[in-house]
Amino acid sequence: MNLSPPVFPYPWAFEWGEDRYGLWQTLTYQGIDYAFRWILPWYFMMGSPENEQGRYDDEDLHSVTLSQGFWLGETTVTQALWQAVMSTNPSHFKGENRPVENVSWDDVQMFIERLNQMHRTLQTRLPWEAEWEYACRAGSQTPFNFDGELTLDKVNYKGTWDFSDNPVENALRETAAVKTYSCNAWGLYEMHGNVWEWCQDSWQKNLGTEAVCDPWLRQQPLGLGAVHVMRGGSWLDVGRFVRSAYRGKNTPDSRSLNVGFRLALGHVEL
Repeated sequence: MNLSPPVFPYPWAFEWGEDRYGLWQTLTYQGIDYAFRWILPWYFMMGSPENEQGRYDDEDLHSVTLSQGFWLGETTVTQALWQAVMSTNPSHFKGENRPVENVSWDDVQMFIERLNQMHRTLQTRLPWEAEWEYACRAGSQTPFNFDGELTLDKVNYKGTWDFSDNPVENALRETAAVKTYSCNAWGLYEMHGNVWEWCQDSWQKNLGTEAVCDPWLRQQPLGLGAVHVMRGGSWLDVGRFVRSAYRGKNTPDSRSLNVGFRLALGHVEL
């Protein structure tokens, strides 16, 4: 495991620094800022214990080691950044600081390709599923990365625990601007709710209980139309879906008004 600090800042960084959450650096594209947080390598328990309320069978509890640190977006990608890169805004709920939604996994790959062309050392990507859950948990092993009960002032979700529950009148029922809700212990916002977040992985039903290191190294080549992982739940979803361990999926061409993404940074040799 490589615990040495990263090369910092990267040549494309407009601003950078360190605060109580750790190292950060900001990418600026056509006047739009997007901040990344440094996520230290370590190990964690991915999935959920059998007694966790709301658990599903595909949340196999197992130890995962991340041998390399990585950078992860402080927020989901906003409509302002998407517009700057793609010259369009497909989102249903309009607002510069709201997350972009109605974007497919395929759309996101085109966005990433265009963004990375701005600088030869820029290598943004989607996070792998294990990276996403590790960062979401931020050292927690409970269903959510915050203390206390799930409430609407902490997470933008449907307001009910399950679809069979009675509707909640004060649920937002649309996306909220990024940084509306408190960040987790590593400075990452809205890892629970607001919009689903695409991950790089193709879907695997059973992750197994065996301890693994850097599980994406076992990822099989992606077939045409492979189903991809989504994480985090959304404003449209019930409480059990916004848990740290819940695993969503969809086809790479699927678009929905509750699905967006956040960027990660791959390893760059400078």
